[in-house]
Amino acid sequence: MPIYEYRCLECDRVSEILVFSSIEPECPFCGSKRLKKIMSPTSSLTGRSKSTLPGPGDTGCCGNRPGESPNCSGPGSCCGKV
Repeated sequence: MPIYEYRCLECDRVSEILVFSSIEPECPFCGSKRLKKIMSPTSSLTGRSKSTLPGPGDTGCCGNRPGESPNCSGPGSCCGKV
């Protein structure tokens, strides 16, 4: 059961949806089934790292260090922007 990122063609919101093979995904905001699968942004922590935490020069969230941007939900989130 993979998780995909979709943009709703009705309300234009982006969401991550757990996809079951027998159920057609729908927008969790408006209920529309008119969805377009989009490419998810990669995390700044992708791959092997010497440390499990971002370093002082890491800018994984909209040019800010992770956790310093008010809308940042973690590395790779791009502050909710696509």
